[in-house]
Amino acid sequence: MTSSKLFENKLNRLIFALVAGLTVGFSLPPWGWWPLSIFGCALFFQITKVARNANEQFLIGFVFGFAWLALGMSWMWFLTAPGYFVVAFLFAGFHGTAELISSRFNSPMFARPIAHTLAEVLRFSFPFGGVPLATLPIAISPTQLADISAIGGPILATWFVLQSAALMVGYFNRRQSRKPVAIILLLLVILQIFGQIVNPVHSTKETLRIAIVQGGGPQGVLAINASARDAFDRHLKVTKTLQSQDNLDVVLWPENVIDVEDFASSLEYFEITNESKRLNAQFVVGVTEDADTNRFTNAQIVVQPNGDITSRYDKVRRVPFGEYVPPGLRSFLESIGAPVNQIPSDAVAGQEPAMLTLKQTDVAVVISWEAFFAGRANSGVESGGSILLNPTNGSSYTGTILQSQQLATNSLRARETGRWTLQAATTGFSAVITPQGKITQRVGVGEAKVIVADIPLTTGRTIYSHLGDGVIIILLMTSLIFCRPVRRTKNQNDL
Repeated sequence: MTSSKLFENKLNRLIFALVAGLTVGFSLPPWGWWPLSIFGCALFFQITKVARNANEQFLIGFVFGFAWLALGMSWMWFLTAPGYFVVAFLFAGFHGTAELISSRFNSPMFARPIAHTLAEVLRFSFPFGGVPLATLPIAISPTQLADISAIGGPILATWFVLQSAALMVGYFNRRQSRKPVAIILLLLVILQIFGQIVNPVHSTKETLRIAIVQGGGPQGVLAINASARDAFDRHLKVTKTLQSQDNLDVVLWPENVIDVEDFASSLEYFEITNESKRLNAQFVVGVTEDADTNRFTNAQIVVQPNGDITSRYDKVRRVPFGEYVPPGLRSFLESIGAPVNQIPSDAVAGQEPAMLTLKQTDVAVVISWEAFFAGRANSGVESGGSILLNPTNGSSYTGTILQSQQLATNSLRARETGRWTLQAATTGFSAVITPQGKITQRVGVGEAKVIVADIPLTTGRTIYSHLGDGVIIILLMTSLIFCRPVRRTKNQNDL
């Protein structure tokens, strides 16, 4: 790959940066053209190679990041247009800064992938706990390339995509680059093989027979405009198609299908208990309850056939500006006319580990948005969870962009933890995912349907489950330091 006349003009460079970002965006679900994640990043790195000055380097990185994330998170437009632009601009700035910093290091073929990976690490955690959406790892989630996540999670997988792109550019630009290219390529191959061969996770030979209930219904209905009873009735109707002869252990309902002041004294509790008794199965139901004035809880609750409530998990990772308004901002946003009335009360953050107990078996659970945080899912596995549950409610979102990306994300969570993973959604997609990330059953958006599956229990932990994200971050930062800052020269930007 050589610099052509197409890149000689500044405007052309910015246009191609936009094209590169959009190319990466189209690699993500629901489009899912995964090779574009590498090709798009490679085009971006080729453009940065011919940037003329620091301002342009930042601008090229910004345009690339904005195009990628604006397309990948376009579902936010229908929920909050101002929030959509704020998020896209903020995180695009991360990548502009990463490009500016990486250009100041020797060996940009290695420094750029590391710097942009660290930019992603930053947005995974900042601000408001992070927004790990439209990420590079979910682009490769349907492929064996994603097996690397069992070693280093989403951060290592992000670096893998970016480094592969940089190697592509380096190989075709300079013959003398081929030796370091070969070395890094060999490292990537070793990591892939290692991730597939070294697997300390194994089956316990036991199973749980689980029914995932999806009630169906329309998309794009905000929670504030939805009937508290409609979703419950749809899921109850589907549940009644199940029979005692199905020999179920567990019936899994999605997130916040039940919206009441107090679950234990509600009509919905008695109806759930009756169904639990009829099927002789435990029910795991998503419940939204009043906590106090202007506050509520979002929990998954286990109900026994005799009516006992034996286990509960309250959502820890809340959606900023979706389930709560960050402290100190509500009055300010009201003063400038922001529609905070759509968030009339704030969710109370849970404190407990991401765990439920079903049939004397510990299982990991992440509620909806929490699935995008690898560390949250891993916390449940660290505590002994033998499967991973992700009850969710995506009915507020128009289209299927977010739903498709969440399903791909749960495929990654399955690989990272070595656990069978179940996604239970109100309107779709509900699914069963193997520890290898393969989706074996799936219910479409809007369908009213039940999935019944015998889910193997697993024990042991993957390398990533033991290491977490900290080790990978330290290795990346150390590697960037070894690239050594240098004084800019004529060929400094060559890959």
